[in-house]
Amino acid sequence: MGSGRDEGRMAQMVTALARLTALAGGVVLVVLVVLTSVSVSGRALAGLGFGPVAGDFELVEIGTAFAIFCFLPWCHLTGGHARVDLLAERLGPAAGRLLGLFADGLMLAAAVLIAWRLWLGMLDKLAYHETTFIREIPLWWAYAASLAGAGVFVVVAAWCLWRSFAGPARRAAVPVD
Repeated sequence: MGSGRDEGRMAQMVTALARLTALAGGVVLVVLVVLTSVSVSGRALAGLGFGPVAGDFELVEIGTAFAIFCFLPWCHLTGGHARVDLLAERLGPAAGRLLGLFADGLMLAAAVLIAWRLWLGMLDKLAYHETTFIREIPLWWAYAASLAGAGVFVVVAAWCLWRSFAGPARRAAVPVD
């Protein structure tokens, strides 16, 4: 398995990577709020020679997709996703641990599937040189940006599965506060 020191370092690296990815998603969302505000204000001031930001909806779509994929790793690492614990509460700690292991395995499978499909989508958009309609942004850029977050999600999901497999004593090694 490895020493506790190595595991602690790995936990810190995974946590830092997930945190950095989530912060990148947050920065993009703030930029999108400013962009949307400027665009809406431009529409309201159209009589004064201003106008909306061209292709604002395209930028919002791309940025929102990127942000979502950036938030997934942190959400999974900290257990921030929705869970239904009706069954786990009644089965006891051993069964709860087994259910947690199963759920983390399913999350890793979902993360790998998402990353794989984004990879294939990116290759497809690259091969056909598809762009957005107004700004003519290559669509593969959006897929590549989202794939970066999905790749971190795979790493975090693999770490969480290993952490669940290693047991409750190992779970405390992840400093997410």
